[in-house]
Amino acid sequence: MELAHSLLLNEEALAQITEAKRPVFIFEWLRFLDKVLVAANKTDVKEKQKKLVEQLTGLINSSPGPPTRKLLAKNLAALYSIGDTFTVFQTLDKCNDIIKSKDDTAAYLPTKLAAVACVGAFYEKMGRMLGSSFPETVNNLLKSLKSAESQGRSEILMSLQKVLNGLGGAAASCHRDIYKNARSLLTDRSMAVRCAVAKCLLELQNEAVFMWTAELENVATLCFKALENSNYGVRVAVSKLLGTVMATALIPKQATVMRQNVKRATLEEVLELMATGFLRGGSGFLKSGGEMLKVGGSVNREVRVGVTQAYVVFVTTLGGQWLERNFATFLSHVLDLVSHPRATQTHVEAVYSRRCVSFILRATVGSLLGEKAQIAAAKDICQAIGKQMKAVEAVVNDANSENKSGAADVAASQHVMVCALQELGSLVQSLNATASPLIQEPSIGLLETVTSVLLHPSMAARLAAAWCLRCVAVALPFQLTPFLDRCAERLNNLKTSPEAVSGYSFAMAALLGGVHQCPLGIPHAKGKMVVSIAEDLLRTAAQNSRLSLQRTQAGWLLLGALMTLGPSVVRYHLPKMLLLWRNVFPRSLKELEAEKARGDSFTWQVTLEGRAGALCAMRSFVAHCPELLTEDVIRKLMTPIECAMTMMSHIPSVIKAHGAHLKASAAMVRLRLYDILALLPPKTYEGSFNALLRELVAEFTLTDNSANTTTSLLRSLCHYDDSVLLGSWLQETDHKSIEDQLQPNSASGSGALEHDPSSIYLRIPAGEAVPGPLPLGVSVIDASVALFGVVFPHVSYKHRLQMLDHFAECVKQAKGVRQQAVQLNIFTAVLSALKGLAENKSTLGPEEVRKSALTLVMGALDNPNPILRCAAGEALGRMAQVVGEASFIARMAQYSFDKLKSARDVVSRTGHSLALGCLHRYVGGIGSGQHLKTSVSILLALAQDGTSPEVQTWSLHSLALIVDSSGPMYRGYVEPTLSLVLTLLLTVPPSHTEVHQCLGRCLGAIITTVGPELQGNGATISTIRSSCLVGCAITQDHSDSLVQAAAISCLQQLHMFAPRHVNLSSLVPSLCVHLCSSHLLLRRAAVACLRQLAQREAAEVCEYAMSLAKNAGEKENNSININPFTPGAGSRRDAHSRHQGVNITETGLEGVLFGMLDRETDRKLCSDIHDTLGHMLSSLAVENLSHWLMLCKDVLAASSDMSTAAPLGGGKDEESEKKDEMDDDTMFTTLGEEDKSKPSVAPRWATRVFAADCLCRVIMLCENANKAHFDLALARSARLKNPKNDFLVLHLSDLIRMAFMAATDHSNQLRMAGLQALEDIIKKFALVPEPEFPGHVILEQYQANVGAALRPAFSQDTPSDITAKACQVCSAWIGSGVVSDLNDLRRVHNLLVSSLDKVQAGKGSSSQLYRESATTMEKLAVLKAWAEVYVVAMKIKKEAETKPKRVLKSTEEDEDDFGTVDELPPDSLITLVQPELPALSRLWLAALKDYALLTLPAEFATQLPPDGGAFYTPETIDTARLHYRNSWAPILHAVALWLNSTGFNASESTEETAAAMPNSQKRATAIMLNQTPGTPPAAKSLPEINKDRMHLILGVSIQFLCSPRPEEPVEHVTSCLQALHTLLDSPCARIHIAEDQLLGVELLSVLHRLLLTWDPPSVQLLVTGVVQQIMKMILRKKKIILL
Repeated sequence: MELAHSLLLNEEALAQITEAKRPVFIFEWLRFLDKVLVAANKTDVKEKQKKLVEQLTGLINSSPGPPTRKLLAKNLAALYSIGDTFTVFQTLDKCNDIIKSKDDTAAYLPTKLAAVACVGAFYEKMGRMLGSSFPETVNNLLKSLKSAESQGRSEILMSLQKVLNGLGGAAASCHRDIYKNARSLLTDRSMAVRCAVAKCLLELQNEAVFMWTAELENVATLCFKALENSNYGVRVAVSKLLGTVMATALIPKQATVMRQNVKRATLEEVLELMATGFLRGGSGFLKSGGEMLKVGGSVNREVRVGVTQAYVVFVTTLGGQWLERNFATFLSHVLDLVSHPRATQTHVEAVYSRRCVSFILRATVGSLLGEKAQIAAAKDICQAIGKQMKAVEAVVNDANSENKSGAADVAASQHVMVCALQELGSLVQSLNATASPLIQEPSIGLLETVTSVLLHPSMAARLAAAWCLRCVAVALPFQLTPFLDRCAERLNNLKTSPEAVSGYSFAMAALLGGVHQCPLGIPHAKGKMVVSIAEDLLRTAAQNSRLSLQRTQAGWLLLGALMTLGPSVVRYHLPKMLLLWRNVFPRSLKELEAEKARGDSFTWQVTLEGRAGALCAMRSFVAHCPELLTEDVIRKLMTPIECAMTMMSHIPSVIKAHGAHLKASAAMVRLRLYDILALLPPKTYEGSFNALLRELVAEFTLTDNSANTTTSLLRSLCHYDDSVLLGSWLQETDHKSIEDQLQPNSASGSGALEHDPSSIYLRIPAGEAVPGPLPLGVSVIDASVALFGVVFPHVSYKHRLQMLDHFAECVKQAKGVRQQAVQLNIFTAVLSALKGLAENKSTLGPEEVRKSALTLVMGALDNPNPILRCAAGEALGRMAQVVGEASFIARMAQYSFDKLKSARDVVSRTGHSLALGCLHRYVGGIGSGQHLKTSVSILLALAQDGTSPEVQTWSLHSLALIVDSSGPMYRGYVEPTLSLVLTLLLTVPPSHTEVHQCLGRCLGAIITTVGPELQGNGATISTIRSSCLVGCAITQDHSDSLVQAAAISCLQQLHMFAPRHVNLSSLVPSLCVHLCSSHLLLRRAAVACLRQLAQREAAEVCEYAMSLAKNAGEKENNSININPFTPGAGSRRDAHSRHQGVNITETGLEGVLFGMLDRETDRKLCSDIHDTLGHMLSSLAVENLSHWLMLCKDVLAASSDMSTAAPLGGGKDEESEKKDEMDDDTMFTTLGEEDKSKPSVAPRWATRVFAADCLCRVIMLCENANKAHFDLALARSARLKNPKNDFLVLHLSDLIRMAFMAATDHSNQLRMAGLQALEDIIKKFALVPEPEFPGHVILEQYQANVGAALRPAFSQDTPSDITAKACQVCSAWIGSGVVSDLNDLRRVHNLLVSSLDKVQAGKGSSSQLYRESATTMEKLAVLKAWAEVYVVAMKIKKEAETKPKRVLKSTEEDEDDFGTVDELPPDSLITLVQPELPALSRLWLAALKDYALLTLPAEFATQLPPDGGAFYTPETIDTARLHYRNSWAPILHAVALWLNSTGFNASESTEETAAAMPNSQKRATAIMLNQTPGTPPAAKSLPEINKDRMHLILGVSIQFLCSPRPEEPVEHVTSCLQALHTLLDSPCARIHIAEDQLLGVELLSVLHRLLLTWDPPSVQLLVTGVVQQIMKMILRKKKIILL
């Protein structure tokens, strides 16, 4: 390969190598030339130009493959643009002659294609220099277009696109010819040709005005036709064309408008045109009216999905500002689409149309608008909902509802409602707390509007409204409890309206389901409220037949939702629940039998719905409260479940008697039953296996079901890696939610809330925005398949055999489409069963069972349906895994070998080649080693079958599986495999993308197999390595994004094993370009690769990324001006050039990544971006401080824009402070003047939170780097020596400003991050002196800012967790000793005083929004903060007492400087704490008693006070424990100090206690002191009280020090030891311990263990200090005795 690296082609070397290796050699030379031409000296190039042109043009005739011709053309064009252009016309003529040639043989085709490619490249590079020759060239290309086959058509169209690109407006004379010839090919058979036409026309519309004026309608019609029977690639390309043309028609480009008098289209016309495609589908309006009626005019789904994407392109091209201005019009248009009768002909079609409209709204509003604009959009959506609802109410209230149209309007309005409410919910959820203005402004009336829809006549609309409320409550948790109360109240008031019962119960269920996303929860009493409402509904259901159905459903729905609150709430209601469940079902078989004869169809419907509801609530219980599932509870649950199983057999006769409308309710009962059984251990119901299996098998073999419904689980049961065969990679595109509709299995992508209302309270599956349960028919089959997999491993072999034989019989009986459906379901069940066997580590069974299973599976390997073949291969592999016998595996492999040697048809060759891959995948390299050689040779042979891309795809995929699973055993086959992969990469046409994807997979697998060997320098390894690099280069340059993604992951592997050989200078810029790709998989691959590179070589990565910015000026087409923060497309001019642009500005790659965080929603991608930025930060931030701080500051500055609108003011309590506060608050809210070059979308709140976290990480990194970062004097002197030096302390004002901006934001997460940053800053900079003012510290000048940042956190409506964090910051600030003026200190001190008043207000404070433990957290945080302040105050006081008094100097001059020393007098901090001490000491002791009780082992649970402690309630005991664990240590230290300072003389006089504690706390304290509440406490003597206190402190300390958990913060250990030390200082304690020898011994042994297990010297010093105290004490006692 080294020989290929020369400017001229080394013809001698070429002649010496074998024929097979020549194409690779040539390609490698062209690759080298491509790099070297740009960098070479012009004179060198000119000298050798003649020879080079000869060599290159000679290659045109040597039949080059696709990648080679692309590079060849690129090099020739580059050569002419760098060297002389004399001979360019000769070369052009040569190419034209080749194109004109009449030779149509397959052998001559590559030469023709190469000539076409060269022509395109010439014009693209040199454009108008070739001006005069273009008409001839274009005619030549168009002529050959007519007779060319599909490869030629694509290539010619791509060249025409380049000609148009290079010539721009100069080619106007040919525009119409190109348009006429190209448009007919938009409906070509070949999908690759359609894509090429779309791209060519996209280029054409830049200049051809007629396309978006006179021809606009025709272009639209053409696009609609092109979308019929299209694949994903065509839909993306055509929608891009359609969307862009429509956008241009609306707002033409300036230049073209200047030249001609253009009639612009109006927005209405453009939208109307798009709507025809959405509603009518493709060829609908070309047929005559009569014909359309005959067809029934169903909408073509592919067209609808394509037009949906075009809407998004249309809006994205016009940009965010356009959308902002025209949102109302656009919204009403899009919502009209979904209310149109043609969009909603059947229920499934309606759901599909809703999905499309939701996609349009999410993709535009969600990513193009900034937070302010999103709030405005939410208002518009609210108005639209209100308007619809008024119209509905008018129809409903219209008593004579004969008017049919009214009813139809109501039916159509439900779909509008669903789309509008889902978008509103998603908007509010993404805005999170920033959405609070929406709720607080009464003029918007968001809540009233949404709740009004809860009374909509349609269930879908009611559910959507409930879902929207859940989104609002999750975004703004302070609304959760009020919402629940309001719904409960309305439910009570409107008990007699069926809609109200249904709607408000949906809302309550949805809200309960959202509680797990709100860390602060809801008050415990709400659980009781829900249970009583539900009970009431179930009890009164029978009273009124008009309401019985709704009340039954509502009651059970609420109980199911209650279960999601988890064991701590459900525990209290379990006995009642078990009783309710028992009563829903008959008690005995006799009752069951009797029941059959009774009732009419209505009572049966209510009964079945009730039982389905009860089972659903049970399932919710089992899923959410596994801790409560004791054997006893399971036994009680089994009674109703067994009854339900028995009832199943009776239902068919009931349906016969009372009508088929009961089928749905019966199916619902079965679904719920299967669901709950799948969650319970199979042992509990093994007695019922026979009956159950009969039901399950009948369910998925469609025995009683005339519809051919198929399960949706097959794809998920097949292996993830088979996505290339199944097409399931569509699940990982940005268009997933609409592309699902086009999948072949039934009801795919038609999930909707109304199919299963219980999903409103369940957790949403990852990656979904809104829960979308599939239609009931599919869900039941899915549930039966899943349960079959759970039960099968526990069934006897005899029954297994019977079932497998029955399956074969079912397949034989069915015909046609039904046979496919039955087979799909059976295979999914068999796969599910095999998977279950593998998980249970059990075997399949004896020979006859295996034989039966094998027959079933082998039969499907020849099935024409690829999904079934895929499933059969997977099943075969799983079977080999479960049987695990070599002879069995050998038999299966041999069968496939024989089949593949004889078979000639595509179907069996693909099926059996996959079978080989799956066998290796599941048995692994060792188990299938003896078949490796045969498998590889057969698959390599199949992969060369150029006649069938399908066979190549499947065989290469299997080969990749074998390489993966064989590991080092494959090493012997690497060379032949690699050479085949390269040959295929160089010859397979690029339109066969699946083959290229599989080649990429093979390449990756080979790289992994060779592994670390790739670093070696041996000849063979060098060849392998360079082959891998060539393979990566070819795949990297492919046009398909999945192939490019595969190339990136190959390079990533290579970089891991042989980092020196991967050229980062070319890789990094290409990755940066992919960051703005429109394909999610490509963005994911690029970021994943950057993440790995940044881990090792962050600096290089950033440097190479910046080089892209420097080159951008030279290569215009690369840099579409995308500011790091703007979403989607940039400037209009080339919004569609191939590199959808990345313009790296001075913020570098980091800036682009921060910008991506604002528009990406994919979890994996965002987490990789976070990691990449994290790695870059770790290695570069300390060196590049100002750069990273500026980055964070720019991102965080967005919050100050938001907060100027509505500053969060703290409560203003005292007159004197008013003025100060004004100064504080306005200090930072206005930041400089408006910057014109602001990005169009300000960073969103989640990105700002990440930036605040980065800030904290920067501070931490600097701490470990250099002392000068925290020393102003050092930093300044270092800066003088070298101005490039940069230190954190020099940026202190920026740090404070950023923390301030974050801490005063609307978003609660950001406030938390801001307060955390503020605390870090205070802790790290508290002791940094101010060199210019000796005796002062640098932080003093920021007092006002710290006060202003903290104040809002203490306002009335702040959530507890933020207040708790703010208390932490307060104590850090007061204790840091920064502030030396008492009045200044009072500002922050007053915040703590006001909080202390709140703590003393007791448990039952007026309005409770959150769980009781939230109050616990807040109160303990306040007490902890006070404790910390007290500890510091006592320390200062002690130091002051031990210091000698300072004598003031008497000289005059000195007096000026020192006389008014504003140092704090030593006891001033203590004077601030003193007044609160009586109350504080009580509360501290109460908290410690609570903590002591809560740390008791579980077996003492009965000894805990029944109604909780001073600060916790018994219901929230588990969460409360955590809060106590966080705050007990400082409190313990404070108590010890307090007792020591008062010399244990403070008694608990009852009056004082009464003053300090509220009633509930008095009762609790009384209980703790073992008194019965209500009786006056027997006054304890002081010694007794002291003894109790002593035991409390020693007990807590000893228990903690016995076994401090390793994750305990070291501060807890030190606090605890200091408390002991302090305690032992006081004579009272010494006497006590000296009397009780055991105590001393205990203490010493615990301390000894601590000394051995905890390393930090600080801890060990403290331990020795305490031991010293104990020794002194014992010595004293001895002295006394001796005396």
